[in-house]
Amino acid sequence: MMKIRLTLLAFAALLYLGFPTGASAYVGAGTGLTAIGAVIAFVASVVLAFVGFIWYPIKRLLRARSKKGGSAR
Repeated sequence: MMKIRLTLLAFAALLYLGFPTGASAYVGAGTGLTAIGAVIAFVASVVLAFVGFIWYPIKRLLRARSKKGGSAR
């Protein structure tokens, strides 16, 4: 019986915490611009990581293959 009550209490607590009420918060201009800048920097870093780690080596490989194929003919 005690185990059922504890489980029910834990479920009720999770349900209560899962649906928070609205917060009355203000994001100032400095904080907003900083957040936007951080998102832009993150997206740019992901794109540059893609270019550096994936596209650039593939590009070098294709360029090396085309030079090798052109000289063999």
